[in-house]
Amino acid sequence: MNKLKGFISKVSTSGNISIVEVNIQSEKIFSIIIGNKEEFLKIGNEVYVLFKETEVSIAKDFKGEISLQNRLNCKILKINKGKLLTEIIMQWKNEKIKSIITTKSAERLSLREGDNITAFIKTNEVSLMEI
Repeated sequence: MNKLKGFISKVSTSGNISIVEVNIQSEKIFSIIIGNKEEFLKIGNEVYVLFKETEVSIAKDFKGEISLQNRLNCKILKINKGKLLTEIIMQWKNEKIKSIITTKSAERLSLREGDNITAFIKTNEVSLMEI
C-alpha cells in the first residue's frame, strides 16, 4: 500500500459525495469520498493518502489529455520483473511510490530504471486516513 502524508486543502461537497484535495509537497492529490461525514475531513487537517500498488497506472512519454486528475511525474528507481507481474518503484518528490503492472505492459512500454514516467491514480481509488 502506498502511503503519503499531506494536509487537506479543499473539500467540495454535493449531497453525500465529496471531492477532497490533499496537498503533498505543493502538489494536489484528489480523493472521492462517498457518504462519509468524517470529522477529520476539514481544511488544514493532516491525513495519509492511501492507494494500492495495483491502482497505479504508468505512462511513458505521455502527451495529450486524460480524465484522471491524479498525475504524478516520477522517475523509475527499480524494476522487479516477474513472469506475470512487474513491480515498479518510483521517486515522486521526496516519496517512493510503487506500481504493479503486468510484465507484458512493462515490456511493451520498454520501461527502464532511470526513465521519467507519469503515474496515474483514479480519484475513487484514493483513500484518506486520519493522522
